Amino acid sequence: TVSQCYGFFAGHSSQFRPTTTSQSKRTTSWTITNKILNSILDRKLFATYKSDSELDLRQMSLNTSTTNNPSFSPIAGLRKNLKTNTASPIMQRVNWNDVKGLSERELIVGNDVKALREEALALSYRRCEYVTKLFSKTFYMGTSLMKPEARKHVWAIYAWCRRTDDIVDSPRALLDRNSLSKDLVAWEQRLTSIWQGQPVDLFDLAMAHTVETYPSLSRQPFQDMILGMVMDVPGLGQERYETFDELYLYCYRVAGTVGLMTLPVLGTAPGYTMEQAAEPAIALGIGLQLTNILRDVGEDLERGRIYLPQDEIKAFGLTDEDLFACRVDNRYKEFMRFQIQRARDYYKVAEEGVRMLHPSARFAVQASLDLYSRILNVLERNDYDNFRKRAFTTKFEKLSILPNSFLKAQKG
Repeated sequence: TVSQCYGFFAGHSSQFRPTTTSQSKRTTSWTITNKILNSILDRKLFATYKSDSELDLRQMSLNTSTTNNPSFSPIAGLRKNLKTNTASPIMQRVNWNDVKGLSERELIVGNDVKALREEALALSYRRCEYVTKLFSKTFYMGTSLMKPEARKHVWAIYAWCRRTDDIVDSPRALLDRNSLSKDLVAWEQRLTSIWQGQPVDLFDLAMAHTVETYPSLSRQPFQDMILGMVMDVPGLGQERYETFDELYLYCYRVAGTVGLMTLPVLGTAPGYTMEQAAEPAIALGIGLQLTNILRDVGEDLERGRIYLPQDEIKAFGLTDEDLFACRVDNRYKEFMRFQIQRARDYYKVAEEGVRMLHPSARFAVQASLDLYSRILNVLERNDYDNFRKRAFTTKFEKLSILPNSFLKAQKG
């Protein structure tokens, strides 16, 4: 999932702050302001509540798009779990006092348009932060290493990716392919509106502000990610990958793209260009996604899905039946050693690119690399059994990794 496969974290420095706002950007900002103001006044942009009871808060949508399609919500799955499984892992992490604090009632609605826009924008980033914190604790911890001004833009990008993931993973998408196709068309139109400075809801507002702040941010990686998410949809995507080239395309779309999304926020060191830093940024995303695939082999098999390349499975004398039987024999262990080494090769390429980033971004990126690559060590420690054992690092292990990550980042 997106929450597991995020590529580069972001840093920020006064050296890489956007240039002074131009007249054209002021026009874009004013367009956003008027649209937000009008939506606030007619109550179309924000979730409305019948009361402040906990039940109503649990049923609220943090996203009220102009359509009635719940799949656009970044917490659509959360609302579904409320009705079916209140003891789910996500539900156990929800702090309803935090959710209540995300209400539009926190806004100051008055005649001061500037103050209203600032309040709406601040609320939009708080909602993006909450979604990031709720769905990916590891990634959220990584954002703590960023400059405050930069991390909010990464939360906005994460929230957009999370919502895209929810569209293709929603029950509506699984039951009705025609609806999914329409939803994806509408979602691409929403993406176009974001780049035009015309946000539909608060999450879009945060993303539109990020695009405005970093005009070099390309729309192409976002479009590529949508294609990658579709590859996971049963009946539309792929349940098997014949070669690593096919798997690479998937990994690029769902994870490598994130490196390109965040690179404008990261900034580059003197003497390096965005084009030079792009390859290692993508490599980190590929390494992260390969790590997720190796960690989640057992879980994916439960869904009838095998991401590991078919030709490589056969080359090691294995079959799909061996995987479904959860056989951890010498053949499988050799196969896993080969897969783990490839993931580490991508991490090596990514690490060589850390020095290309602005110094303020290096620690967060190095920590991202070190935290996720450690999962491969745990997989080895589990004797390559990723059918019955989940490879993960404890909070203490994560914290113990950071000092060395900091030292390595300073050597860049």
